[in-house]
Amino acid sequence: MLRIWGRLSSINVQKVVWCARELHLDHERIDIGVTRGDLDTEAYVRLNPNRLIPVIEDFRGTDIGGEPFVLWESNAIVRYLCAQYGEGTLWPEDVRTRASADRWMDWQNTAFTPAMVDAFVQTVRTPAERRDADAVARSIARAEPLAALLDKALTGREFICDDRFSMADISLACAAHRWMGMPIQREPRPELERWLAKMRARPAASGILVLPLA
Repeated sequence: MLRIWGRLSSINVQKVVWCARELHLDHERIDIGVTRGDLDTEAYVRLNPNRLIPVIEDFRGTDIGGEPFVLWESNAIVRYLCAQYGEGTLWPEDVRTRASADRWMDWQNTAFTPAMVDAFVQTVRTPAERRDADAVARSIARAEPLAALLDKALTGREFICDDRFSMADISLACAAHRWMGMPIQREPRPELERWLAKMRARPAASGILVLPLA
């Protein structure tokens, strides 16, 4: 059994839950990261000293009463689950295809999501009277070229790597859902929008890529 810690409105928890569903893993989710201080308990800090979500506890292959495998950092969790339980499916067997998937996951985490974060915080989490319009504009200016890059990469493709759905599609789609869901003016990205609609239609993504941003 797999235990996932974190609220489902978190982009990083969304990745992990969606991945577990794609792999048909028996799992439970603990709703945490909702109220102030709930990540600061002694028990949770033992799981993740960073006091962030998500965290997993993987009890598979563990004797009754034994210690589960604990892991934090969303993309590391997705990679672990795919390598452990999805070889040949979400975890590409071909080394170069897998390297490409890794590249896009790292790009999502180090480029695309950081570029849009100020726009997200200002338009979704900040009261209207306190919003910094200049910060939003700068964030959009950083993110638009990256959205264009992803749009171009998806041209003529069903998935981001090769011709098969992989772990990279999960990470990218969760970030794209955030980008497309913000109440901002964006350039049209037809290939990105087409691909995201396909990701939203996957049964395992049901109830995830339709959530309002929070």
